[in-house]
Amino acid sequence: MKFGICSEIFKDWNDVGRAIAYAKQAGYDGLEIAPFTLAQYVTDIPAQTRREIVAKALEHDLDILGIHWVLVGPEGIYLTHPDKAVRDRTAQYLIDLAHFCGDIGGKVMIFGSPKQRNIMDGVTYDQAVDYAVEVFGAALPVCAERGVTICMEPLTHLETNFCISAEETVRLIDRVAHPNLRLLLDTKAMTFEKEGRPATIRRFGKYLAHYHANDENMNGPGWGEVDFAPIFDALRDIDYRDYVSVEVFKFEPGPEAIATKSLAYMKRFS
Repeated sequence: MKFGICSEIFKDWNDVGRAIAYAKQAGYDGLEIAPFTLAQYVTDIPAQTRREIVAKALEHDLDILGIHWVLVGPEGIYLTHPDKAVRDRTAQYLIDLAHFCGDIGGKVMIFGSPKQRNIMDGVTYDQAVDYAVEVFGAALPVCAERGVTICMEPLTHLETNFCISAEETVRLIDRVAHPNLRLLLDTKAMTFEKEGRPATIRRFGKYLAHYHANDENMNGPGWGEVDFAPIFDALRDIDYRDYVSVEVFKFEPGPEAIATKSLAYMKRFS
């Protein structure tokens, strides 16, 4: 397994190059970039910035493993919207994101975006699935061309009403049936999985392309009550060899503390 960390903990630095250098110094293998930390719209991130990210990552021998928080910032983007014009715009924006991800050397594009996938009033769950299948189906050929995999993330019922379990998410993935749409599992988001985290990982391991490490308390791994030993055992059982990436939602401890303590904790079990 390889260890990554998400870039928004460094957003106050306003310097992605510094974040890359620090992630490597702290012992990480890769950095996962949130496009909103660079621009409101991914299309506004200039080619020069994209080249600089690649050059800085190469200089420090650090992977740019992919992107996440992909729909934070832009307006008028919605996965399950009943208006086809909105869905078409969303598919095009996913294509724009895939180009950015490919340009900076990333391989995975994490789709969480609870607000932009919520089932709207008057839309049934089955209709929402149909809309999502349409949007992903339009974007995935370009993702494949760029070597980018969209990782659909189950989120809890506290955040969204669409794909609130790994089982529901896998049903969507099977419906789309494209090799560049796979599963992300997140420690915090698995809080309400009936089987528990390790069993969920084992059950859906063949779909898993990325893993987010955090705690139920929204801090990093090792900052709360979640025991990661069974989680890493389950990841080993499915022969998981991709990234375990730290994603937190509370930034008060500061990026250095979050990065170093989280990685030291995870390495106890790797």
